[in-house]
Amino acid sequence: MIDILFSHIQEKVSLTDADKEIITTFFISKRLRKRQYLLQEGDICKHLAFVAKGLLRTYNVDDRGDEHMSVFGWEGWWLSDFNSFLSGKPAVFNIDAIEDSQLLMISHKNYEALTVAVPIMDRYFRILYQNSLVTKERRLMSSITHSAEERYVQLTELNPQMIGRIPQNLIASYLGIAPETLSRIKKNLVTRK
Repeated sequence: MIDILFSHIQEKVSLTDADKEIITTFFISKRLRKRQYLLQEGDICKHLAFVAKGLLRTYNVDDRGDEHMSVFGWEGWWLSDFNSFLSGKPAVFNIDAIEDSQLLMISHKNYEALTVAVPIMDRYFRILYQNSLVTKERRLMSSITHSAEERYVQLTELNPQMIGRIPQNLIASYLGIAPETLSRIKKNLVTRK
């Protein structure tokens, strides 16, 4: 599992063998079964999780009991309620497994120590945060300026690996539409081809 993490890190920054040895000491592994929670709303998020294998989702539940998807995380993704992780405040998101998953976890204390022990990791995480901010800005603009069909097409083009792995109702929630609307969109797209 740790080799998957190293591959991901080395897409952004260079690591020495000594860096890898040190990095390994800061992580613990965790397995989640399908539908098992990694984090529940109201708990303190104590770990940042790297998805080595599997698929998870980050979401919140409104007062009516409706789920609102925030992020899907598959192999190579990091997941957390970042505000809770960084501030120690209660989480506003739930994170659970859509598939059986294998994770590498780092605590806040170890995260801070890692960026001191291996300074290039500070740059790595900064790059991740910048990319995350850009992705969230694009998603916000897309939700404001594009139709549901345009958002679905964009999603399938940017993340084709999601479509076969994620249930339709969760994709609909991520797009902010009803599952029936997504069914109509998919049917219309097939009819036009």
